[in-house]
Amino acid sequence: MKTIQRKAPWNKGKLIGQKAPLRLRELWAIRVRLQLSGTARNLALFNLAIDSKLRGCDLVSLRVRDVSQGTVVSSRAIVLQRKTNRPVQFEITEQTRACLLAWIHTARLSLADYLFPGGHSQDAHLSTRQYARIVHAWVRSIGLDPCSYGTHSMRRTKVALIYRHTKNLRAVQLLLGHTKLESTVRYLGVEVDDALELAEQTEA
Repeated sequence: MKTIQRKAPWNKGKLIGQKAPLRLRELWAIRVRLQLSGTARNLALFNLAIDSKLRGCDLVSLRVRDVSQGTVVSSRAIVLQRKTNRPVQFEITEQTRACLLAWIHTARLSLADYLFPGGHSQDAHLSTRQYARIVHAWVRSIGLDPCSYGTHSMRRTKVALIYRHTKNLRAVQLLLGHTKLESTVRYLGVEVDDALELAEQTEA
């Protein structure tokens, strides 16, 4: 009788599900390490990833002109999302503007250049795979398990902090560029988190 070889499940031994957002202390731990390292590109990339809440594919394909007007980095920007083909607006905080300006000057980028060039060419941008490796290095540097975090952690971090402080789902929906509020609920996992929080506060 012929023995049937069964393939191992594709997800065997892997952590499946949404990547965790960074907590505030973890966010600052990475930021301080990047500031101390003096790596202008990575500090600018990290701060803009947190501020913009963009998917990795949209973040790495930004051009200098998307975030600046002449020699001034804008306080707000609008980007057309590749996945939904819908525009999303985001803020650029003062510290991120300073980091971006320093990086643009250091790399001598023009308005038409990619903000984060890939390799040795300014005609190509940082790939999403390269970006993912950079994110893993960031979380590993502060003792976190890279399997639990990814580029989506950067997208989720600020909105998770905003929701935790305000419970304003509509604001988070707008910031993420979601068309349906249900998508935002699933994305944040707020129903589960809120239910657990209520359970923890209730004595039975």
